[in-house]
Amino acid sequence: MNPSGAAPDNFRAIDLIRKKRDGQELTGPEINHFIHGYTSGDIPDYQASVWLMAGLLKGFTRAETAALTDAMLRSGEVLDLSDFSAAKVDKHSTGGVGDKTSLVLAPLVAAGGLIVPMISGRGLGHTGGTLDKLESIPGFNVNLPVAKFREVLHRCGCAMIGQTSEIAPADRKLYALRDVTATVESPYLICASIMSKKLAEGIDALVLDVKTGSGAFMKKEEDAAFLAQLMVETGERMGKKVVALITDMDQPLGAAAGNALEVVEVLDVLRGAGPQDLRELCVELAAWMFHLGAVSPDLARGKELSAKLLASGQAMHKFGEMIELQGGDRRILDNSSLLPRAAHTLEVTSAHTGVIKGMNCEALGTATVVLGGGRAKKEDTVDPSVGLTVHKKIGDRVQAGEPLCTIHYNAESLAYRAQKLIAESYQIADTAPPTKPLVRRVISA
Repeated sequence: MNPSGAAPDNFRAIDLIRKKRDGQELTGPEINHFIHGYTSGDIPDYQASVWLMAGLLKGFTRAETAALTDAMLRSGEVLDLSDFSAAKVDKHSTGGVGDKTSLVLAPLVAAGGLIVPMISGRGLGHTGGTLDKLESIPGFNVNLPVAKFREVLHRCGCAMIGQTSEIAPADRKLYALRDVTATVESPYLICASIMSKKLAEGIDALVLDVKTGSGAFMKKEEDAAFLAQLMVETGERMGKKVVALITDMDQPLGAAAGNALEVVEVLDVLRGAGPQDLRELCVELAAWMFHLGAVSPDLARGKELSAKLLASGQAMHKFGEMIELQGGDRRILDNSSLLPRAAHTLEVTSAHTGVIKGMNCEALGTATVVLGGGRAKKEDTVDPSVGLTVHKKIGDRVQAGEPLCTIHYNAESLAYRAQKLIAESYQIADTAPPTKPLVRRVISA
């Protein structure tokens, strides 16, 4: 290894490929050279592919992961939000079925005085995407340039957009390559991808919601905890306050899965109602955001503030402000029928009497995709009106013939495919399973 820690003057991609292949630690300057070279086009796809595979197989050290995150972060624009006096705090979820917490948290936390600059993604596979949910609101524009994004933040304290061409271009290019080279699963690369985009927002603190269970990408809790620890450590190395919550995704969050249906449920929570699990998790995550942002001295008072902002209507008003500023129709706040609605519904009923022992949550997410509510491939279009309403969840009693789930559909052939997936996903037993907490554990530095 170069004793100075710098990349050699005669830097060659093949040297860094060989070094990573042999399990040696790369220096920060070497990683920066590689990422810059690939982003600029000097390093071709075939060499970057081999380097990614070597990293997947050999892993990265914590120092390498932080250096990779920093190089990807600085491949584009890093937002300077220093002109905002309030703390800048965001939240990121690793994705699940019915996970619409971002739509609640952005206006809720902004109503409490923090700045929430949220850059989100689209759904892929069985999980839904925040941008797709927002775009089910008529007129809502998620494709704001950075200048407009800043303007919305100044005016209402929160804004929700997709990744722009200026933000972490290395991540966008590398992710496309990972997608076709079977290197998506590396926790180190996942960490660098997530954290580079989030830290490019110019935030002071970040709350991570790392899902685990049958509907999550990380099925095993120990894998979710490893990724969470990696992201927390990486954020701390880069001078940010970060905490991660390992949360349950053995069943959908809330009752709705599907873009417009989930927006309706968001409105319920912003009124202080909605499903208990969704409301509870939103309050928990908001409390952590308030705590890291120094608005509340502890979690208890953060939860009190969250409940107050929901009950008073301040969070709902802030959501309406953001919708209007981003071109959407704020009338949905009082009239959810303005959201897209599927033409038909179909009930999936239970074949047995008993207690819901478990469900294949990923299959429920896949059923939503089958209906047209998600993407099996990136180029697929999304029908915002379709989805599921779940009536029975783990631990609930059910009678034979009683509805388990309602399918909202536009195409009959797709509805029957979804019906089969849903019926097969439920496990019914004579006795209730042990209760699992919604928040499994909290990981901080």
